[in-house]
Amino acid sequence: MAWWEGVDETRVLIAQDPSTIGKHQGSFLSLPHPRTGNKACYLCVDGVLQELHWFKQSYGSWFIGDYVCEDGRLYTATPIDPIFILLPVFEEARMKKGNEPGKFRQLDEIVYIQGFPGYQSLSSVAEKAMAVVCDLKVFLDMIKVKTLQSNKSLDMELVLLDDMKVLKWLCYKVQQLKQTLQTLDKNYAARDEKDTLFDAVSITREYLKDEPWINLLSNKLKLNIDDLTKAQDVAVLPPSTGNDLGSFAPAQETSVTGKNASRTTRQQAKKAKVEKDTQNIKDMFSRATRKRG
Repeated sequence: MAWWEGVDETRVLIAQDPSTIGKHQGSFLSLPHPRTGNKACYLCVDGVLQELHWFKQSYGSWFIGDYVCEDGRLYTATPIDPIFILLPVFEEARMKKGNEPGKFRQLDEIVYIQGFPGYQSLSSVAEKAMAVVCDLKVFLDMIKVKTLQSNKSLDMELVLLDDMKVLKWLCYKVQQLKQTLQTLDKNYAARDEKDTLFDAVSITREYLKDEPWINLLSNKLKLNIDDLTKAQDVAVLPPSTGNDLGSFAPAQETSVTGKNASRTTRQQAKKAKVEKDTQNIKDMFSRATRKRG
């Protein structure tokens, strides 16, 4: 029996193998994008969160051995720091008013978001990741266990997002990205340090809201937020939406095609401008032939 028999639909996905000793048990999660709030698809395998993107040409299929996969889309899953995904949830959960720091909340309460059960699947991931950017309080909670008819003490942990810890974490992320950019290409290595820093913040901004995080980060690094807003958009693979590989937004596919079409139009216009005073090589040969006659 061939591997594809009994399979309704097939997709081609390139993803990182998180470990060699894990159980390799994964699930697709539908979560809001941390900046736009639009639904996006993520893959969580052995506690490693990965972001799904897809790319599709106008026509195409995949040949997998003797099998033809009609869906020509290429899906990629890249690791992402779960703090980026959880930051909006923890920010809202603290119910901050004015200059007040907000309220401490239990982790189970924070990750319970109506309409997005995928957050609850990240509870173990959130407990480890958010410790970097949150304050922690431990209370001794006295409860009565009915089966034993006795009091039993349990530790109750409460967390609160801390702006200064988030800012330190963001500065660390930007510095890491800045160093990585300089190793990718010799042109980056030759660029001005502030330009590379600007690019690093622009990339980080793809996963953060301007208020409060990008504003705080820009002030800390002494960058102009208006320059970030006016910066030219970088074409990236669109995120896959929904909670499985088959889910995607047709509007996104149209928008990507539109971007490519506009880019092609600009290239054609530029090419036409350059070739304005040139001649067709066929005309040159045809004139030479007529002269011989």
